Amino acid sequence: MAGRIREKLEGKELKLFCILSILLLFAAGMFGSSWEGLGDWSTVRRLWTIVISRDALITDYFELAGYGAAFINSMFVMAIGFVLLCIKRVKFTGLTMAAFFINMGYALWGKNPLNILPILFGTLSYARRHGVQLSSCIYTALFGTCLAPLVTELVFILPFAKPVNLLFAIGAGMFIGYVLPTFSLHTATMHKGYNLFNVGFSAGVVAFVLVCVLKALGLESGSVLIWRAESPLWIVTGLYGYFIMTFLYGLFLNKGDVKSFLKIHRHSGKAAADFVLLEGVGSTLMNMGLMGITCCAYICLIGGDFSGPVVGAILAAFGFAAFGAHVKNYLPVLLGVYLSTLVNQYQPTTPSMQLAAIFVVGLAPIAGKFGVIPGMIAGLLHSAIVTCTTEMYGGLNLYNNGFSAGWVAIVMVPGLEGHKKGTGIIGRCKERIAGLLREKHNQSTRAENNEFVKWEE
Repeated sequence: MAGRIREKLEGKELKLFCILSILLLFAAGMFGSSWEGLGDWSTVRRLWTIVISRDALITDYFELAGYGAAFINSMFVMAIGFVLLCIKRVKFTGLTMAAFFINMGYALWGKNPLNILPILFGTLSYARRHGVQLSSCIYTALFGTCLAPLVTELVFILPFAKPVNLLFAIGAGMFIGYVLPTFSLHTATMHKGYNLFNVGFSAGVVAFVLVCVLKALGLESGSVLIWRAESPLWIVTGLYGYFIMTFLYGLFLNKGDVKSFLKIHRHSGKAAADFVLLEGVGSTLMNMGLMGITCCAYICLIGGDFSGPVVGAILAAFGFAAFGAHVKNYLPVLLGVYLSTLVNQYQPTTPSMQLAAIFVVGLAPIAGKFGVIPGMIAGLLHSAIVTCTTEMYGGLNLYNNGFSAGWVAIVMVPGLEGHKKGTGIIGRCKERIAGLLREKHNQSTRAENNEFVKWEE
């Protein structure tokens, strides 16, 4: 019976998992609305509140509109990406999981079905203009929706009538979607794949330039902090149940075998490490489940909040456990962020530090490639940089941690690679000594050969 089910699921495992996740979001939305004592029309009105409100960092939809509307909003955002990939018949891989679940997570604090559309249409325009298949840049479009708050913000800060502001906002969103595919390719070479949130880095640069232009015109946007400091039991248990279900689903697909799951931990995680292609669907789902459980456990241990941003961050890390992250390379960078709170001015439960602790998963490849100590240092640096970068673009780049992680990788990786290759001071000394020994050996060999020639003569 089990074998027959696995046979029918073959090639459709991830697609089915995404459909079930969308349905679970709907169920969470309905339960959240009833838990808050709201009717269906109240949920619809609150969903509209999400659409027409500013989305700059940090805007917690749990606090802004309630749990029910936030989860329904997340369902719509994830469904748009799912339908788009199905229409283009894109194969579901680890990168698909990363794109889906980062959008699912950020739809709890920044993305909605309307502010992401201009960016998606912009990438569609890029594909048509350059004669390439949309499937080749669809993931950049999905990740690029991190600048969706900029689209919303222009409606509020431009000095024209609202309809005109809306047209400018749509145009700006399409421009962002148009330039990101090529720009993100260039930024990937800067950190050499050690920042899993590459589009977050490239989008941060684009947002910085656009915000500077707006400031020059006298139009400024500031970051905000709307945060629900609660941890409802139904959300905590629901997340644990979802992640355990994911792990068991992967174990079922693997026929109870954990060997390929353990092999995932041998990979450094440096992009592009698509675990679905490397180790299979079952092992990847098991890794995703374990990552989700680990992130939830950390927030529970520090007494943190299961707010919209934190739940969204956990879902993003859950997705990237299919594309480069696993517990072995994540724990060192997580420890680095936690240790930073013992010496800096922040507490582990400070909102920015809670998010940094989860999103530092983007730097997991540094620990995977260079070891525990460099991973901890990366976490320490990330916690310092991430608190400074939000103001650079007025909170309009949702992937602020991805932008910060890019700078950490750019600063650390050249030195780490140089040391690993032996091009540092110690390495040069070793190379010089080895060169002298080789030269002495060659001189001795030449002398022996000369003596042998003389003897023959």
